Amino acid sequence: MTRRILSRRSFAKLSAATALAGATLTNAPAAFADTEPVPSPEKDVKRIRTCCRGCGKMECGVWVTVEDGRAVKVEGDTSCFTSGGNCCSKSQSSIQAAYHPDRVLYPLKRTNPKDADDPGWARISWDEAYATMGEKYNEIIAKYGGPSIMMMSGTSRCWCMGAYGTFPALFQSPNRVTPYQVCKGPRHFGTLMQSAYAFSWQATVDQPEVMVRWGSGTELSNYDDSCRMTVDTAMHAQKFITVDPRLTNLGKESDIWQPLYPQTDGALALSWMHVIIEKNLFDELFVKKWTDAPFLVVEDMEPSPGPMGAKFRAGFFQTMTRLLTESDLKPDGSPSKLMCWDTLANRLTYFDAETMLWEGETWSMEQGMVRGKEAQQNNLFPGVAQGWVPDQTGFTEEDGFAVAIDPALTGSYKVTLADGSVHEVKPVWEHFKARCAEYAPDKASVITHIPAEQIEEAAVTYATRLRPETGYGNGGIGYMLAIEHGCNAIQNSRALDALVGITGNWDTPGGNRGGTTSFLTPVQVNFAGNTNMGGAPDPDEATLDKLAGIDKFPVLKWWQYWADANACYEQMQTGDPYPIVAGIAQSGDFMNMGNSLYNWESFKDLDFFVCIDFWHTPLSDRADLLVPCAHWIEANATRPSQGASGGLGLNVQCVERPGEVEYDLNFNINLYKAMGVPFSADPDNPWPTEEEYCDDYVKGSGLTWQQMVDEFQENGWWDCKVLPAEWKGTWGFYRRYQLGMLRPDMKPGMQTPTGKMELWSTVMETFFPENPDDILPNYAEAPLSRTEHPELEEEYPLICNTGRRIPVYFHSEHRQLPWCREQWPVPRMEIHPDDAAKYGIKQGDWVWIENENGKIRQVADIYAGIEPGVINCEHQWWYPELNQSGHGFELSGVNCLVSRDLRDRHCGASYLRSYPVKIYKATPENSPFGNPCPCGNDGTEIIHDATDPRLKEWAKLSFEGEE
Repeated sequence: MTRRILSRRSFAKLSAATALAGATLTNAPAAFADTEPVPSPEKDVKRIRTCCRGCGKMECGVWVTVEDGRAVKVEGDTSCFTSGGNCCSKSQSSIQAAYHPDRVLYPLKRTNPKDADDPGWARISWDEAYATMGEKYNEIIAKYGGPSIMMMSGTSRCWCMGAYGTFPALFQSPNRVTPYQVCKGPRHFGTLMQSAYAFSWQATVDQPEVMVRWGSGTELSNYDDSCRMTVDTAMHAQKFITVDPRLTNLGKESDIWQPLYPQTDGALALSWMHVIIEKNLFDELFVKKWTDAPFLVVEDMEPSPGPMGAKFRAGFFQTMTRLLTESDLKPDGSPSKLMCWDTLANRLTYFDAETMLWEGETWSMEQGMVRGKEAQQNNLFPGVAQGWVPDQTGFTEEDGFAVAIDPALTGSYKVTLADGSVHEVKPVWEHFKARCAEYAPDKASVITHIPAEQIEEAAVTYATRLRPETGYGNGGIGYMLAIEHGCNAIQNSRALDALVGITGNWDTPGGNRGGTTSFLTPVQVNFAGNTNMGGAPDPDEATLDKLAGIDKFPVLKWWQYWADANACYEQMQTGDPYPIVAGIAQSGDFMNMGNSLYNWESFKDLDFFVCIDFWHTPLSDRADLLVPCAHWIEANATRPSQGASGGLGLNVQCVERPGEVEYDLNFNINLYKAMGVPFSADPDNPWPTEEEYCDDYVKGSGLTWQQMVDEFQENGWWDCKVLPAEWKGTWGFYRRYQLGMLRPDMKPGMQTPTGKMELWSTVMETFFPENPDDILPNYAEAPLSRTEHPELEEEYPLICNTGRRIPVYFHSEHRQLPWCREQWPVPRMEIHPDDAAKYGIKQGDWVWIENENGKIRQVADIYAGIEPGVINCEHQWWYPELNQSGHGFELSGVNCLVSRDLRDRHCGASYLRSYPVKIYKATPENSPFGNPCPCGNDGTEIIHDATDPRLKEWAKLSFEGEE
């Protein structure tokens, strides 16, 4: 079948059909619009500039109004150019979280068994809590070893991410279970493997000429870019392309919609590249000089030692590759010299991955900065700097070469190896072209369901430079987590990274640039407050060898950022190959990957488990201790843009912490103290105060924490392109690979073993020799797709997609906030009108969704913006209003349908989208309690209407016992 592309002009024709998508499930008016307190001029009123963390992702600047010590309002801060004064519903609802009557305010310990509906929480002191944790964790380490402890954290609030940095050092355990494995992590993993860490992030703030949103709806979610920035950029772009199986809100405004079939992203990206190569729209100079495209491949040779590669955190590894090196040609040759064919001299030449220089090349950072100009982007937010773009360097004497060379991208050449054997070799580019040709538009159309001519149109629109006089491309690609969930995560990421690279949009204005840099190190940027001050080292090699799942995913030892979550949950139940008997969760969640039902059972088997959280959640129902944490209006932290937005702001504590709430940073330091492990390398001060930690954290700026706060309050957000020179930022420069700004050794190039964007991946070749097809970017069908398992269609006739963004929720959060829940009371399953008619389903009906793993209920939302035969479900649902163990996650949580065993073959990312299901209308006859609406164990209905009186109880905005 084929599907047409919508343009702005043709959208009107579909507006009537898609109007239903915006319909709410109730026509009730906003029930609690008057619950926001109004400041009184007679009271002590302060206005504090800070950074919202209502969604955990974006750096949205806000003002918090504090009246007599109590926060009463959150509103946007226009000094924050990354969000432009935007303040979304999640942000404004944050007051309802801070003062919610159900908030956890004191340390609690379990008194009932773990399978009881009532944990029997009893209040204890912090002294008892820390003493218990110190004793239990030390006892477990002594008996089983550090790897017997698993660690969980959530996403991006930077101060509550102990599993990413602090806990592995404390416990000497590699077994971190984090949503990073299914959210951003695969993209960062894939780009580090191929180019540089986290270069999946696009500089949307730079206003690209052609905007491409691939697999997400950032206009709703504030994911990497604020919704304000996303919408503004899309409207300013000369061309706007969306790539998504469903028509998104902003997608209705796009010039081109590429409505690919779920999880066929890799095939589409490779098809775009085929078009771009065939039409000669690629950036030939970038491809020749900054990718491994000219390196010669000896196909019929066993892999031999190549350049040394760096692991992500520490250490090195020996690559094994069929790329031709000097050591293959002569006994005393260097394995770091990668051979190419020089078309000018008709001879072999080389690139040296040790010096990062070509034969006859000289280089210095100063030399690289001689030629260039300011970027030439239009429509920048007021006050945002352009940044400086060095001219592309080539292979001439002017570029630092003793004699000009011209590495060949095409052709076939004969070489004689050191053992006397003669081989025919071809450049990597020839192999790469052949791989892309496998997905030419006519072939990709069958896979993606997009007509071939429309694939070609989108590729040409993206790659044809609209302003070639700038010297760089139209912009990068904003690709999001949808590409990570069909078991082809790393290869999808590599294909999109290559697509950005070969079109001249890698580290250029509006292109893909990685995470924002400032005076903070990359680790600090991402994990503020969770990097200890040198008191305990990271796990050593022997400990890393115990990563759960390393037998299936050997490259995890190179990556070092997570253990395989499914393997951890399995070891918790089986003890094989060694037992995992304890855990700690700092805002973590078992519902975000793998099968939630299996994961839930695994926690029952732990000897000791601690949760640091804000609420009683499904996960805390399995904890032995539940201890309270601070809200973002109660926290101090730096906040550089996690993505490529280039902003630097601060979280500034606005109000006192209520009850006995502990700031996560202080909790981490005190846990170190309870276990007798120094947090700081300073022997005179092994456990610093919060103020001392914050001062140490920002010392690279030359200011104290308070001085930074004062500067921030007066002048607002910093643009990292124009940070003070003493802060040593590199963000103001583009093409940093030419300037020695991307590698820790300060040499030019990328962060790969060869120093190039590796279309032919030496990391993949080394760690996965059994999968030679995956050395180049590759496409694989989702494991349970119709192509792979057509026999499943009879029993499970629909494909389930999941994970669309919801403007009022952030993953599993905010279901108990009245302003959020009244707008979106229940989980919605989008279904095409044809399918709804086929199954006798009407708008608002509860529907059973089922497969061999489980069954759940969600409400039908009839929507013409998805393909017939596909449904789109919401993720991470649970019901805070149900006072029972698990809080009803099993009633509607879509991960109850997810396979535990099927996952990405390289990084272990879960199979969360595009799997077969069947559906049928929920009726009194087929539903528990004779009620189609989900109910708790005692028959209590969930909140499913904005007028539910339980929302009024949540809206009182007062703590227990407070007047």
